[in-house]
Amino acid sequence: MRLVKGHGTQNDFLVLPDLDGEVELTPAMVRALCDRRAGVGADGVLRVVRSENDPDSARYAPDAPFFMDYRNADGSVAEMCGNGVRVFVRYLQRGSLVEQEAAVATRGGIRCARAGTDGHVAVQMGSPRFLADRPIATAAPHTPLVGTALEIPNPHVVVALDSLDELAALDLTRAPVVEPALPHGQNVEFVVRVASRHLRLRVHERGVGETRSCGTGICAAAVAAATADGVGADGVPWRVDVPGGTCTVRWDDAGVELTGPAVLVGDVEVDDAWLAAAAGAAEIGGTAAPARATMERR
Repeated sequence: MRLVKGHGTQNDFLVLPDLDGEVELTPAMVRALCDRRAGVGADGVLRVVRSENDPDSARYAPDAPFFMDYRNADGSVAEMCGNGVRVFVRYLQRGSLVEQEAAVATRGGIRCARAGTDGHVAVQMGSPRFLADRPIATAAPHTPLVGTALEIPNPHVVVALDSLDELAALDLTRAPVVEPALPHGQNVEFVVRVASRHLRLRVHERGVGETRSCGTGICAAAVAAATADGVGADGVPWRVDVPGGTCTVRWDDAGVELTGPAVLVGDVEVDDAWLAAAAGAAEIGGTAAPARATMERR
């Protein structure tokens, strides 16, 4: 199996070309590939398939010729990935499948992207949807705090902290406790205001753990901060720093735009015998759902 390793602000992915939709990508295969000690290592897998060749995306084919089938590192299926779609577009560019602009089908809908000459890619992320829940999130050693719940389209709980010291002290090796949890779980962002329209955050992502970056989480944090400030969708950019780098978010009446770097690191050739054995061991060691079962929202 041939893959490409890439990252967006150090949120790293394995890109799997499968234009004809012939690969049955099982959760066990994803877990084996993403294992950082026994496999290649990544936060997730981006399968590249022509939209017409996958039942989850066939309806988008007239408007978005390529489908980003995203899987989290634990093998679960996701709606979208803001950093991943930038890497996906960079891969399409490298293969001369698109030029500067691309419409990408995802389980969260079609996402339009535009690649710049500076190595950055801007993605239209859609409009946020605020949820009525005001869940309480707890991550040691901090006391419980009320968060803002929203979808874009992945579900998030955004929690504001007062200082960078508090942010640095958080233990995110385990998932924060969220009460009540959102129906399909949640990514949790802990955010500090550095300056006007400048945020810094850490995130615990479902199906992965703490990541160096989360594109939809970056958008959720900026939207939550803009709403708290009463400025809303005014189109003025927000800078958001994550451990892996910096992205820019613009929110206006048309929706949210995320801009950040997209890097292709290199090609990877995985031994098929190893993958078969590793995926078999992963199946035995954990419960694996069918690769194209009902979507688990991420």
